Amino acid sequence: MADYETLIVTKSDGVASVTLNRPEVRNAISQTMRDELRDVWTSFRYDDEVNCIVLSGAGHSFCTGIDRAEAVSDDNNEAMADGVYPGYPTPWMYDDPGRDVGPKSCDLWKPVIGAVQGMACGGAFYMLGETEFIISSDDATFFDPHVTYGMTAAFEPIQMLSKMPFPEVMRMSLMGVHERVGAERAREIGLVTEVVARDDLMERALAVAQIIADSPPLVVQGTLRALWTAFDTSRSQAIDLANLFTRIGSDAAAFKAGQERFASGERPNWIVR
Repeated sequence: MADYETLIVTKSDGVASVTLNRPEVRNAISQTMRDELRDVWTSFRYDDEVNCIVLSGAGHSFCTGIDRAEAVSDDNNEAMADGVYPGYPTPWMYDDPGRDVGPKSCDLWKPVIGAVQGMACGGAFYMLGETEFIISSDDATFFDPHVTYGMTAAFEPIQMLSKMPFPEVMRMSLMGVHERVGAERAREIGLVTEVVARDDLMERALAVAQIIADSPPLVVQGTLRALWTAFDTSRSQAIDLANLFTRIGSDAAAFKAGQERFASGERPNWIVR
């Protein structure tokens, strides 16, 4: 496994843990982190030892977005105030700094669970918007600072439309730093699926990931493809494609094993969430 400067990556029993590791700047995304995230997501595509991933942040926060200290110099600030983006000949030429920090943008179709504590804001949504779901600690807060500081909020809140109702995304975007979505409110609106105590966050996220990782990888990945496709298309188009996903995502051996397990009367110790 590669050694990373800004990430801590571990693997065990089909579950990988990716931890953003710049706690001194609340895990702000530097160019090095962008490069390393792209590398780790891409590498997981070909790693049969990884069936599910937990994405978290070291220290007190999950991630506070693009590292402004690195991304925008005084010269760039002055140019942008004049409506000029340095290095780009026209406004139509622009490289989104977060375009490949998320797993889906890197064509990774293995489940990624977000484990969020503390602050998650701005550029953090590039990653969270491409997770399958989010579990948070009770001290988690979500907000988007762009509008407050004179920047159009576009890329990041668009990503969050896969996680939040439209009015909630709009309110979060327009309120900027003046309001944060707390953990319980995030659960109420479906942004997070579960809220746990801070000390229990990683244990819970890894336990959920282990359940998913223990399921047949082909059917898990087929389920991901089917549901993300349904999210991005009309209902009738998605249903038309469901047969294709079912056929491609079916594994005869896994199906047989599942039927035998059902017939045996074996049942897991389920919980109510």
